[in-house]
Amino acid sequence: MLVALLLLLCGCQPTEQAECTKHVDADSNGVCDKCFVTVFVYFDFYAINDLHGKFADTNDNIGVDELTTYLKTAREKDENSIFLSTGDMWQGSSESNLTNGKIITEWMNELDFTAASIGNHEYDWGGEHIKSNSELAEFPLLAINIYDRETKKQVEYCKSSTIVEASGIKIGIIGAIGDCYSSIAVDKCDDVYFLVGKDLTKLVKEEASALKEQGADFIVYMLHDGFEETDLSSTQSVTASEIASYYDVSLSDGYVDLVFEAHTHQGYKLLDEHGVYHLQNRGDNKGGISHAEVAINTATDTSQVRVAELVSVTDYQFLPDDALIQSLLKKYEPQISYANQVLGYNSLRRSGDYMRQLVADLYYEKGMELWGDKYNIVLGGGFTSVRSPYNLAQGNVTYSHLQSLFPFDNNLTLCSVKGRELNSKFFKTKNDDYFICYGDYGREVKENVINNETYYVVVDTYTAYYAPNRLTVVETFEQKLFARDLLARYVQNGGLA
Repeated sequence: MLVALLLLLCGCQPTEQAECTKHVDADSNGVCDKCFVTVFVYFDFYAINDLHGKFADTNDNIGVDELTTYLKTAREKDENSIFLSTGDMWQGSSESNLTNGKIITEWMNELDFTAASIGNHEYDWGGEHIKSNSELAEFPLLAINIYDRETKKQVEYCKSSTIVEASGIKIGIIGAIGDCYSSIAVDKCDDVYFLVGKDLTKLVKEEASALKEQGADFIVYMLHDGFEETDLSSTQSVTASEIASYYDVSLSDGYVDLVFEAHTHQGYKLLDEHGVYHLQNRGDNKGGISHAEVAINTATDTSQVRVAELVSVTDYQFLPDDALIQSLLKKYEPQISYANQVLGYNSLRRSGDYMRQLVADLYYEKGMELWGDKYNIVLGGGFTSVRSPYNLAQGNVTYSHLQSLFPFDNNLTLCSVKGRELNSKFFKTKNDDYFICYGDYGREVKENVINNETYYVVVDTYTAYYAPNRLTVVETFEQKLFARDLLARYVQNGGLA
């Protein structure tokens, strides 16, 4: 009745509403000037970044059971809800690691994710497992800039982009990995390379143009890279130079309409000089997710980001658990049950640095056992990263606890190194992430390192293959032996009691 009255007041007959085949919205208020129907089509984008396999609830982290409820409810409210991932989804928990990411991929299938971009930690198990997950996934894995070293072509398990269509609108989505190659153990990704910088900008511009030729009304860019600033609670305007280290702002000039970012585990809403939003919401399911509401004006062929926000984990952590999580845990129980067995007891809270130093001690001890009779080993250790929850709580210790702290499959390795590199990269390093252990021989060497002399160290494959260290691999332990495995044996033997 109200619509009919408005039509009569402006001199239009109610029947004209059905006859309006070309809407006009001269004042861009979202209502057709002729037939008074809304010409806006709304989309809600929800993006998850750096989940790192946080699937099940623990004492340190909530899982995705409550998040599942939140996302399902969002889609019930708006069928034009699009779920995205900007990478690093799999690596980081026993549930995900022991299934090589498959439990996360199946969860994403059940929630009908539209697309996921590739992160650096997707390569922690090598390209083979990315390929197997791409075959399991009912959504495309996107990475426009990952190339095969041998063929010089884009890797087969990734697409450059995808188009999703709803309510007569086409949304183009492009995925890319940033300049993250050095964040991956070289032995896990030596068969690929990433095009970054100007080469990546060129690729994205060409892809965005091609998507628009296919009728895309709005372009979303999922980039696994991001701003390094500390968490920001409100929208911050940024200049081109402030984000130039990872994003070319010329992409925002007619190519990209919205950017979801990742990798740096920061929470922010940035607005670049072309009015394009950049969103990232921390990681490990501790910050929450990024949300943007977009209005597409079908009369003017324009778009507007109406809402750009960071959805806090507190907005969903007390929602009812969704039964899907227990269903998937039951399905994969044979593969993950070991992780929850108690290994031993930890008598007090151990900091991340304490645990990293302990890993260095165990590297040295195991290295001496394996190779000490053939080589004069100076030290053990190297670059050692600890992940969420970044400490080991007091109480019973399971393999799952250790896998969360040290999720990486970096194998024990004996390397040779020249004295100058031994001194600068290990004894006198300025990198706070390097932890070392040495005995009497190491103390002697430390006091009188000879630059051109060859020495031997025990590290893992990440440190061994990191080019700036200039290490030469002599021997890698034939059986897989990772930091968490050495720690598990240490705990079983009462080392932390």
